[in-house]
Amino acid sequence: MKQMIQSLLAAVLLGGWLQLAFAQDVEPSDMVRGGLQAIQMIDQNKTGELWDGATPAARKRVSRSDFVSQVSKARTPLGAAQQRTWVSINRQVIGESDQDLAGQYVSVEYETRFANKANATVRELVTFQLGEDRVWRFSGYVLR
Repeated sequence: MKQMIQSLLAAVLLGGWLQLAFAQDVEPSDMVRGGLQAIQMIDQNKTGELWDGATPAARKRVSRSDFVSQVSKARTPLGAAQQRTWVSINRQVIGESDQDLAGQYVSVEYETRFANKANATVRELVTFQLGEDRVWRFSGYVLR
């Protein structure tokens, strides 16, 4: 079940609501803060608002109701976040073979302890994509 939820969430992309910085000015600390802002929206049950600002490619891949349902199904059993620490930042370039997803990405991974899983941590991965206008925007969220 956990693997299925992870696979479903891995396919979900969000977008557009968060403009971090122009590419040449992006700082890792900006990505960490931006990732926390996105996750806090999910913490506050504003998942639908994230989808509303999603990139066209993200909205094409999953409906608003499916996205909200998938995130809720994965997060609700965990309870409230108790402690969250970023653990890594990674860059990736996806080639032109998939025009919808092609581009530059930065992912920030957080290790999170939740109330209903106090003896273990869960990894949350937040991804940003560099838009054609050279602005970094929120583009994905995955639980691992």
